[in-house]
Amino acid sequence: MKKFSLLLLTVFVVWGCTNNAPSGPNADDFDRQAILENWANNLIIPGFTHFAETTAELQVQAEAFSETPSPQNLTALREAWKESYLAFQHVSMFEMGKAMELNYRNNLNIYPTDTDEIEGSIESGEYNLALPSLLDSQGFPALDYLLYGLGENDAEILNYYTTNTNAEGYRTYLVDLSQRIDSLTKEVLNHWTSGYRDEFVSNTGNDANASLDMMVNDYIYYYEKHLRAGKIGIPAGVFSGSPLSGHVEAYYSDDFSKALFNEALTASINFFNGTHFNSDQNGQSLDDYLEYLEIDKEGSGLATLINTQFDSARSEAENLNPDFAAQVESDNSLMLSTYDELQRNVVFMKVDMLQALNINVDYVDADGD
Repeated sequence: MKKFSLLLLTVFVVWGCTNNAPSGPNADDFDRQAILENWANNLIIPGFTHFAETTAELQVQAEAFSETPSPQNLTALREAWKESYLAFQHVSMFEMGKAMELNYRNNLNIYPTDTDEIEGSIESGEYNLALPSLLDSQGFPALDYLLYGLGENDAEILNYYTTNTNAEGYRTYLVDLSQRIDSLTKEVLNHWTSGYRDEFVSNTGNDANASLDMMVNDYIYYYEKHLRAGKIGIPAGVFSGSPLSGHVEAYYSDDFSKALFNEALTASINFFNGTHFNSDQNGQSLDDYLEYLEIDKEGSGLATLINTQFDSARSEAENLNPDFAAQVESDNSLMLSTYDELQRNVVFMKVDMLQALNINVDYVDADGD
């Protein structure tokens, strides 16, 4: 009787172990370093290099406008601001290393900007942009206000920099903002090219502190909180219960918020597929990892499903007004439907992809989605 019980127990143990054994390739057998090398060499460093070129030009144009606040120089400064803001969309998700230490993304892109705080700093002339308390009165959104939001037309805006009693204060603050964007960007780029790239690529483990685990978490966080929620969901009122048109990105420039969204979506798609910066060439990335693991969902490969959903979100967003604030106020249902398409990929990536790659979520989800 004891021999029979032991035999039965052995059968159950073997059956249980066999039943719980993973099927298909092991996630740990994939060459993670190939992904890290592609990200660092072909997306991150080239993206920051290009962005640094645009921030340098932004500073040049800000200084030229400060010296001579003319209509021509205002136009040139606005164009430099737009080019740099678009380039930023390709590096905003890379909040690792020095960028994380500097709180880089928040220094450059908290919106809506605090206009009262901006005006108070200009009036007093005493401010320290390195203080956390001034995060929401600097970066691209603050420049948006200073370049487009001071008056009803260009003549009124120029008056703030020419005939206003504190015109010098406005010119100084504008230059200080552009200089800070440029200096922070150079610091992050220099960190990547002065050793951090090698550290990032060599950290090929499969734990919470490994480069791939951290980068994937940062990527999904960016997609979920900054692309899906920040650019679409919050202005559409998904989390507040009522639309907030004043919370769109590039609110004062009127017709630029859609362009920024499209650029950020393209950057997110390129990262998932390992598409080189400013090129159609692809390298190893998350799509290859999922295909290697033969992960299927809903009768399709998970990588294909995610890319199809990216296409659906882009297609839905094509219906939006170039000015998201105007879209929210005229027909918010189109913003909500775009949010829904973006949300489907949150599930595919944050749940299905992370489970397949054996990566745990390392951030707190506080918006109830």
